[in-house]
Amino acid sequence: MAKPITIGRLSQRTGVHIETIRYYEKIGLLTDPPRSAGGHRQYDLDSFKRLNFVSRCRRLGFSLAEIANLLSLVADGDYSCRDIQRITLAHKASIRTKINDLRRLEASLTQISKDCEGGNAADCPIVDALFDQNAP
Repeated sequence: MAKPITIGRLSQRTGVHIETIRYYEKIGLLTDPPRSAGGHRQYDLDSFKRLNFVSRCRRLGFSLAEIANLLSLVADGDYSCRDIQRITLAHKASIRTKINDLRRLEASLTQISKDCEGGNAADCPIVDALFDQNAP
């Protein structure tokens, strides 16, 4: 990618929507690219790599704040592998908590729906359970 590419081309190559790219620029995850004489954004290899980094982090569930933190550490060059590992392990712990919460939600939904036959009657045990503060 020796010559600059447009935002549309960057979007195609990375799979990131154009509006998302603009949003990442707006919030500072991506730097504002130089513009052509006609005012079109011109992205280079560094922009491509940075957007791939952000996109990969998002797919792994990192928050925008976590990504900004990672990028600032890398940009400053003042980081160690331990710093990056600490952030990654904290994120992993957060995901583990969410998984456990989802399992509890699943168990609750299983419990409140077990008595429902799914018929046409207006009397539904699920609705009753949702109104009941003591239900699981």
